Amino acid sequence: MGVPFKVDLEGQVIVVTGGSGGIGGMFCKAVAECGAKVAVLGRKVENCMPVVDAILNAGGEAIPVAADVMSKDSLLEARKTILDKWGKINILINCAGGAVRSAEIPQDQLADQEEGSDNFFTIDMENVKKELDLNLYGTMMPTQIFGECLVNQENANIINISSMGAFGPLTRIPGYSAAKAGISNFTEWSANYFARSGVRVNAIAPGFFQTAQNHALHFNEDGTMKPRAHKIVNSTPMGRYGEPEDLVGALLFLLDPKGSKFVTGVVLPVDGGFHEYLGV
Repeated sequence: MGVPFKVDLEGQVIVVTGGSGGIGGMFCKAVAECGAKVAVLGRKVENCMPVVDAILNAGGEAIPVAADVMSKDSLLEARKTILDKWGKINILINCAGGAVRSAEIPQDQLADQEEGSDNFFTIDMENVKKELDLNLYGTMMPTQIFGECLVNQENANIINISSMGAFGPLTRIPGYSAAKAGISNFTEWSANYFARSGVRVNAIAPGFFQTAQNHALHFNEDGTMKPRAHKIVNSTPMGRYGEPEDLVGALLFLLDPKGSKFVTGVVLPVDGGFHEYLGV
């Protein structure tokens, strides 16, 4: 997939946490196509290599970097690797995160519970904590470690990934919704904190996209939509799931050193109108 439009990121160094994942990998390839040098971060180097190889084969520049977004020592080592390679960091894109399947509540409401099934009272809160840590702490820690390098750099930017769950809690995933609401709040806090230090901080709040992570929750094995998927499409004024280029366009707008240089503290919904539709 090519970028829907190009912005000038020539020579800028971009760090992407969760760069081996679906959204993170897509973002890595998009910014590389715009001329950036990309550090693709993931838990294991081998997980990052398909994204790195795709960038290199397309004539771009990228390196794989092993990093755990919940480990300060791991992130400090990653920062050293990137600075030793390129000498600077201009942009941080915090893509690490996601829902933890074992923290999901099986029903929309307690009254819908099937006899013998799990519910909010029986789920293991340690799994919810993992979800909160991965998303919120896993955004704050990289911002602390890499944000220091961004101060006073050319086109310094931090992009976080929020969610529709930040605008209103989504059923079945209370931990994920709470974590993403925290990311939106942290984005706004950070935008103010960095505002006169030359760093812009914004977030993208994706609506519903068909991903490997949510496929089992939304679709049957034969590819047909489950009732939850029908609810989503019916609650989205544009009547469809999002497409990858929708997110890439939002990212490039927020990173554009000319078009969005006065934009900070924004949580940008990319959701086909889902966040503002009340169903009537």
